[in-house]
Amino acid sequence: MHAHFERTGPLTELSSYPTWAQDMVMACEDTKQSVIRHDLWPIMREAKLNHIATRHFMVGIWPVIERFPGYMAMNLLKTRFGRSEGDNLARRWLVRNIRVEQNHAEYWLTWAEGANIKREEVLHGIAPGGTEALANWCEEISKSGSLAAGVAATNYAVEGATGEWSQLLYDSIAYRESFPQNIRVGSLRWLQLHAAYDDTHPWEALEIVCTLLGNSPMPHDVAHITECVKRSYICMRLLADRCVDARTESVVVSEAAA
Repeated sequence: MHAHFERTGPLTELSSYPTWAQDMVMACEDTKQSVIRHDLWPIMREAKLNHIATRHFMVGIWPVIERFPGYMAMNLLKTRFGRSEGDNLARRWLVRNIRVEQNHAEYWLTWAEGANIKREEVLHGIAPGGTEALANWCEEISKSGSLAAGVAATNYAVEGATGEWSQLLYDSIAYRESFPQNIRVGSLRWLQLHAAYDDTHPWEALEIVCTLLGNSPMPHDVAHITECVKRSYICMRLLADRCVDARTESVVVSEAAA
């Protein structure tokens, strides 16, 4: 058995977690920052992302948005009530938050429509090549990975980084004002919720992972969790790369047509 972990410090302070978790977070930081500091966000903040790249963004991320409650449900199936405190904590948290996620897909579609991407295009359009890695990875780790790995890769890594880039966009006056005033509040509902909601959500996920693994997990378990978190960030970065690439491609096509 691993030494039991029970958080005693503040939820959102890294020092409240075991040394191995602190080391894991720091080991993943550069990879995470490659998402948060991606060139895509300044372009969007300035409301300069063209239609093709915006479509890549909305359609490319949609499978993750639509399937996210499913990822959580697959992780919920791994729990057994009473088996451990980690299982109990994960079970309560997943059941509660699957319900919270239920309206997020609709909010995403409303955001897309506000950005001039038709709902039918998001629902039934072909996702751009290169954007499927994140959805495929989340599906794989949630279905086949351990409970700790699934929660770390999705609820900790994906939601954590999403909360930060969402805040970058929502804080931009130029981006907010790029939406007509009569639809602005509704269009930005998804962004608003994630810019605030995810402030504590990834920390709660980290607490679950630490409670499952304890204070002194095996080194190979820590290495696995670290690689799972990094892979989520890498997949997010690849998706953002594809959106920026589309922006460049559209300029080339326009110049060729001219």
